[in-house]
Amino acid sequence: MDLPFQPPRIYTVSTLTAEIRSLLEQGFDFIWVEGEISNFASPSSGHYYMSLKDENAQIKAVMFKMQAHYLKFIPEDGMKVIVRGRIGVYEPRGEYQIILDYLEPLGVGALAAAFEQVKKKLSLEGVFDKERKRPIPFLPKRIAVITSPTGAAVRDFLRISYRRMPNLDVTIVPVRVQGDGAMGDIVEALDMVNRELDVDVIVLTRGGGSLEDLWPFNQEEVAYAIRHSRIPVVSGVGHDVDLTISDLAADLRAPTPSGAAELLVPEKETLGRNLRDLSSRLEIGLHGIMNRIRDRAKNLSSRIRDPRRNLADTWLRLDEIYNRLLKTGEICITDHLKRLKAVNESLMSNSPSRNITMLSQELAFHNRSLIQGLTLYLDRKKVDIRSMKDRLDSLSPLSILKRGYSIARKLPEMDIIKDSTQVKTGDEINTVLARGTIDSLVKKTDSGE
Repeated sequence: MDLPFQPPRIYTVSTLTAEIRSLLEQGFDFIWVEGEISNFASPSSGHYYMSLKDENAQIKAVMFKMQAHYLKFIPEDGMKVIVRGRIGVYEPRGEYQIILDYLEPLGVGALAAAFEQVKKKLSLEGVFDKERKRPIPFLPKRIAVITSPTGAAVRDFLRISYRRMPNLDVTIVPVRVQGDGAMGDIVEALDMVNRELDVDVIVLTRGGGSLEDLWPFNQEEVAYAIRHSRIPVVSGVGHDVDLTISDLAADLRAPTPSGAAELLVPEKETLGRNLRDLSSRLEIGLHGIMNRIRDRAKNLSSRIRDPRRNLADTWLRLDEIYNRLLKTGEICITDHLKRLKAVNESLMSNSPSRNITMLSQELAFHNRSLIQGLTLYLDRKKVDIRSMKDRLDSLSPLSILKRGYSIARKLPEMDIIKDSTQVKTGDEINTVLARGTIDSLVKKTDSGE
């Protein structure tokens, strides 16, 4: 018995896409994927669009603004990452993609990657340039310390500062130094100190910790606040091995909170000893200078003569010079009169009128010679020109045409026909005569052999 024919099921595009979406989303709920980012884009919506690829394949991925907000770094093309997400199908385009809710750089922590990105960005903007760093006062009288009021960092700073300089004025500005709101506290504290406190230097400090604990000091907002401060800023965050963005942006980096106190506050006893040393050396130097000045004054006073004697000698020298000038002037006038007489006689014997007459005669002679030479030259050239004209006329093709010859040219190329093989029956030719031209068609050709 024949079975009834079962027609195939025909899907609409929407139905097929919906079923594919259901299969993918049920089969791949949340998955982890390793790959390399390419075609990364971050439009104004705040969403992150990218592709994840390896050597043989790629898949599109998207991280929406809400999840992207929690990333400490910005993804980049070429970055190898591990991501977590679910498979989704975008039905209007029939594309499947991973909808991400977590993304981490492969081989390096998210915070470390974010630190390098912030560091690179601020370095290109010149935030870390040495030329922009302000000098630290040698002996600050008033210091503002921005830190946690209960941490070990503030105790270490105060202990060392007061031991080195007991009468130092230190103002503690309390802030949170870790956690979500710490960055805002630090930026606000830097602004407040610049607006309201009269201090010589600002110290931004806290004790050591993990990279996550120190993260508020790695924010670009803190770096901008440090650079915008009109008061020099010293950063002493963490331990010797810790390096933060605030350390790079500050005018002076201290390895630890204790190191900040030692760099900023000179020891009072050492300063006193140095001052006493300098005072003693200055006193000895001044005594030596005064003794040398006194000896020189005595020497000069013994060499000073009575000015009246110098004045009398000067009058005598002036009278002598005056008489010598009179005699010299008379001699010079006599000599000049003699030379003037000789020059006058020479001028009379070499009168310009005589020279003009001789030159006029010579000029007339040369003028006649020039006219004669030009006339002969022009006559010769006329003979040459007539000879060349006769030769040109004898060689001119027009002369040949006047004797009954013609020139045939092939149309449209206008090539001169020298051989009957250059044309064939039906070709158009143009014949040049002594007067005018003739256009004609070729009816027959003969090789002429």
